[in-house]
Amino acid sequence: MTDIVTGRLQAAFADAGVTGWLHAVDIDSGAQVETGADQPVCTASVHKVCVLVTLHELAAAGVLDLTEQVECPPAGRTSGPTGLAAMLDPVRLSLRDAAFLMMSVSDNTAADLLLRRVGLDAVNRTTDRLGLTRTRAVYGFGEMLGTMREDAGPAGARALTDPHVITRLRALDPARTNRSTPRDMTRLLTALWRDEACPPEYGAAARRVMGLQVWPHRLASGFPFDDVHVAGKTGSLPTLRNEIGVVEYPDGGRYAVAVFTRTAHTAAVLPAADAVIGTAARIAVDALRAP
Repeated sequence: MTDIVTGRLQAAFADAGVTGWLHAVDIDSGAQVETGADQPVCTASVHKVCVLVTLHELAAAGVLDLTEQVECPPAGRTSGPTGLAAMLDPVRLSLRDAAFLMMSVSDNTAADLLLRRVGLDAVNRTTDRLGLTRTRAVYGFGEMLGTMREDAGPAGARALTDPHVITRLRALDPARTNRSTPRDMTRLLTALWRDEACPPEYGAAARRVMGLQVWPHRLASGFPFDDVHVAGKTGSLPTLRNEIGVVEYPDGGRYAVAVFTRTAHTAAVLPAADAVIGTAARIAVDALRAP
């Protein structure tokens, strides 16, 4: 059965023109489906889940208050097409509202506001505590984007369509950027959903925010049912499309899934590469739910 499922996953990735790595686990029974689950991968914005968990862990410990207000002037914002990154005027908001923007629309400015408050070292201490031995935050999100600008050279964003430039981007090398594995990421989600990452009150707050992500084109596309809830976080960089999340069924079944993909194509829009994340997740979850 496992070989059949693995074959179906690999065929789905191949049909979409991507290389893919996946780990899925039944949060309650521990049953697993995997292909390349221990492959080092670039997390991109998926690492924002680690920031989210760290924020709520520190709030539970009394180190910070989630209602604490932070200022966000227009100058110096991390670039990005959503949220605070795209706004023009000064903003004042709470830490928990910054977390909402970070998770719902993958706001890079909000993520870096939180990182400045909690610290990169704290994020790594949290992942270490949870046993995520292959997971490491090396850069803030603005810093990571800065390495891409440096590595792309004077041609700027236009160079990111050149496959030769892509090969020299530190942000796409798991040895030199924020990284994890699919198995580590499902371990993180399992800890969050089982209230092992944070006390129940804070875990519930973090799970709520993860359930507010607006993007339906990756993980959620595999579960188009009104009574199935998907809470997730995407991550994207040139040639990379990722998502991790938890799929919850009305019968109480809950499944942590991590899907990471890479393609040789440098186009920013590749619908098949997005959709296969949902396809692969559905294959894995169906296998876990099979009698």
